[in-house]
Amino acid sequence: MIKGFGGIFWRTKNLEVISKWYSDVLKIQIEDWNGTVIKPQVGNETIFSFFTESDSYFPTEQQVMLNFQVDDINETIKHLEQMGVPLAKNKEVGDFGKFIWIEDPDGRLIELWEK
Repeated sequence: MIKGFGGIFWRTKNLEVISKWYSDVLKIQIEDWNGTVIKPQVGNETIFSFFTESDSYFPTEQQVMLNFQVDDINETIKHLEQMGVPLAKNKEVGDFGKFIWIEDPDGRLIELWEK
């Protein structure tokens, strides 16, 4: 029945600041309708997964965590350093790939993943 995600929507206290941050830091070009279309690329996957309320994988006060796939985690780290965006947690490498975490201006933890 489900073909894929149709969108991700959330509220923010400062639309201008958050739009600029996502555009500058994550290179997501935010259009004048306050969003963008991210088209799937070959090899991309969308994971849909549940966590218990007490799971510490991401902050318990945060109901949802965004995970964006990147081509090269080391190049992404260099870009983030140039932008002055610190890592919220150290890089991890495991069976599922390489991961880093940053926070957006609203304090939302974001996971970046190289598969």
